[in-house]
Amino acid sequence: MSKYFSKEKVKYMFYTITHPMDGYYWIRHQERGSVPLAIIMVILFSVCFTANRLLAGFVVNDLDPRAVDSLYELMGVLAFYLLICVSNWSITCLMNGEGRLKDIAIAVGYGTVPISMVLVLATIVSQFVADDEQAFYGLLLGVGIAYGIIMILIGIMQVHNYTLGKTLLTLFLTFVAMLIIVFLLLLLGNLLGMVFNFFRSIYIEIIFRT
Repeated sequence: MSKYFSKEKVKYMFYTITHPMDGYYWIRHQERGSVPLAIIMVILFSVCFTANRLLAGFVVNDLDPRAVDSLYELMGVLAFYLLICVSNWSITCLMNGEGRLKDIAIAVGYGTVPISMVLVLATIVSQFVADDEQAFYGLLLGVGIAYGIIMILIGIMQVHNYTLGKTLLTLFLTFVAMLIIVFLLLLLGNLLGMVFNFFRSIYIEIIFRT
């Protein structure tokens, strides 16, 4: 387990944040990344996101804390993370992508780190901003989110050895694949519900007749 969370793995993750082109390239070709570490970063992202929604200053946040379910949001973030990775892997398998599922998971997971860092910083800054300084808070969040998205874009491009144009096309098709997977899951869930209700009605009928 220590090899997944070693000092070298953590240092290389931060190297990847500051040097995404080189960092993601060597993650693919020299196994320098860590899937468990990437998953931990996604969990931390969910925690930082929820904390920002709960603790941001009243000047920039009018959300009712009772409307926030941290566990539900964590499950949603993890499900979305899994959906992105599986969808991108399924599309890139058809488009000669060189990246494996683990490479995609690392690329997306590491991309959440700058967003998490900015969410923490923005939460602290929000305690001190005045009413006419909300734009600074929004700019701070925007820069962090934009950098995280760019990191994920570069990561997908590097692990699959794609050009920028092909990467953008792949991401669009990934979004389409996500919609298809969600639709199929909902369809499967509805079918299983119908089957369950059918056997449940048979069981109830047998119970009443006996």
